[in-house]
Amino acid sequence: MVTVEDFNRMKGGLLRQTLLDCCDAPEWADALLDSRPYPDLVALLATADKLAHEFTPADIERALTAHPRIGEQANGTGLSANWSREEQSGVDSDVETVAALHSANRLYEKRFGRVFLICATGLTTSEILAALLLRLGNDDETEATVVATELRKIAMLRLQRLIVA
Repeated sequence: MVTVEDFNRMKGGLLRQTLLDCCDAPEWADALLDSRPYPDLVALLATADKLAHEFTPADIERALTAHPRIGEQANGTGLSANWSREEQSGVDSDVETVAALHSANRLYEKRFGRVFLICATGLTTSEILAALLLRLGNDDETEATVVATELRKIAMLRLQRLIVA
């Protein structure tokens, strides 16, 4: 964790990789770095959120590749993988529930051609499954908007975990 002052002073290389762990959208990370210095955490988060509202479909598709299927553990020991495991900590190991989640994941991927993404922090398996099943009824445009919103939520939560006030 770093302070806003540290964030403003840090060299771009290491900080850029950390921002990519928050959200693997290089233009977002670069724009956030280029907008330094930030007077405080509120300004940093406001800029990050504004920039996240500008995600392109290509940004979103790239960022999605950094996320495991919901209900599956992220591989690796890096920051992004650790955060993902923590975010999905509410997913229980009940065999029937996990099987239903895996089945719904496959339906979603067949329907939309991408991994199901949800900001899982604080959600139970049942809540995640219900959201997944509900979103299967979305048209492509609506679902693209929902995915962008969920990606933004995850990026912002991760960035907030990184910065101490």
